[in-house]
Order: sequence, then C-alpha cells, then structure tokens
Amino acid sequence: MRKDLPDHRVKSELFDEFARIGRALASGRRIEIIDILANGERTVESLAEQVRMSVANTSQHLQVLHEAGLLTRRRQGTSVHYMLAAPRVYEFWADLRALAAERLAAVEKLARAYVGPDGGVVPVSRQELLRRLRAREPLVVVDVRPVEEYEDGHLPDAISIPLDELERRLKLLPKRREVVAYCRGPYCAFAPEAVRRLRARGYRARPLEDGLPEWAAEGLPVVTEQDLTPAGYRKVSRAARLRRRLAPAGP
Repeated sequence: MRKDLPDHRVKSELFDEFARIGRALASGRRIEIIDILANGERTVESLAEQVRMSVANTSQHLQVLHEAGLLTRRRQGTSVHYMLAAPRVYEFWADLRALAAERLAAVEKLARAYVGPDGGVVPVSRQELLRRLRAREPLVVVDVRPVEEYEDGHLPDAISIPLDELERRLKLLPKRREVVAYCRGPYCAFAPEAVRRLRARGYRARPLEDGLPEWAAEGLPVVTEQDLTPAGYRKVSRAARLRRRLAPAGP
C-alpha cells in the first residue's frame, strides 16, 4: 500500500457516518413520522396517535431520528415537541419517495390502494390554485388535516375541516362554490376521500395535486394562526366569515 494515501480506516468511518442516515430511515414507521412532521411540530403523544403505535415505541423511533440529526426537539411543560431539523430533511424525503416510485413497481400499486380511486377527477395544480386565489374567484379551500397541522400553517383563505368532522359540518359548505381540498401530500388519503364524499353529495370538489409541504417547498404563501390578527382577518374577510360559521361548537 502506498504510504502517501490517506488511511482507509478514516474513509470507512466517514462512509459509516453517511450510513447513519440510511439506518435511521430503515423503518417505514420512522419515514411516516418524517412525513407527518413535514406538516409541523408534534408532541410524542400526538405522533403516537397518528402512527398508531404506543407512546413508548414512538419515543424510541423519535430518538433514532433525533440521534441521526434529522429531528430537533423542545420541551414545553411535561410535553416534548419534535420537528424536522431543517428543510433539507423534507427535501430528502421527497427525493426518496420519488426514487421509490420510479424504481419500485409496488409503490404505485399500494398508493392507489391506499389513496383510493380518483373517479376521473383532475387535481388542481398549485399554480392554478394560486392564480384563482389571487383572482378572488368564488371557491372554498378546505384543509382536511388535523386541526393542529392547520394551525401550524395552511394555505391562504383555507378553512379547517378535519376529515373526521366533514359529515357533521357538511351543510355549512356553500354548494354554489367549487371546493378544493388538500392534506399532507401525494401519499395522504384525507383529501381524496373528502373529495369523494363531497362529490357524492353534489358538491363540485377537486383535490389539490399534492399537499401543504409541497406548496410551502415551492415558496408559495403559507398562513399561520399568528398571522390572523384582526387586521389579517379583514384582509381575508371571506375566509374569516366561513371560519366563524364552521368553527366547532363550544362545550
């Protein structure tokens, strides 16, 4: 071996560090957690409910992701909140799923089985929706994700109707307007299911082509609850009126 070459043991350690990311993501449940956290920070308990695992198991998965530098966390009272460590983490996940869809035939088949049939409905592209929002067209944008995800960030003028509340609050949606529903992204079933239910009841409804993370990643405007000051409500008065009408009844 030539003496002037670097020690290959160091190179091995370097590539082992790269492999830490692969090992951290060598679990469908941990990738599912990344997908959820792309929509905003969550507590351990909230994530456990979403991925349908025990709090203990969810904590173990979160610890692996945290140790690999993919997540950060903060403590608030007795709760621990986790979030993606950087936008690059979401970009990596988006690249990973695109590669899997390209190389693995089972991905498309399983995605169709999970998301369900589209019924021939053409999704609304991000640019089309942005144009229509700026033109103040008479449509209703509905965020069908859990309320906490909506509060972390949502599309301009969007109102929050989680999928499990859609039936109860259906009559409050004006039928004279087209409804555009969105959720977490291309592998989320909430918006396609909401569109099927709405169209079955006579609404003109279409899904957004993907979800909030893709919208935000393109640099399109995202609104948080903190943005909705009284002045902010005046700027989006139509959304404000609908949000008040659709707000859950108090206890």
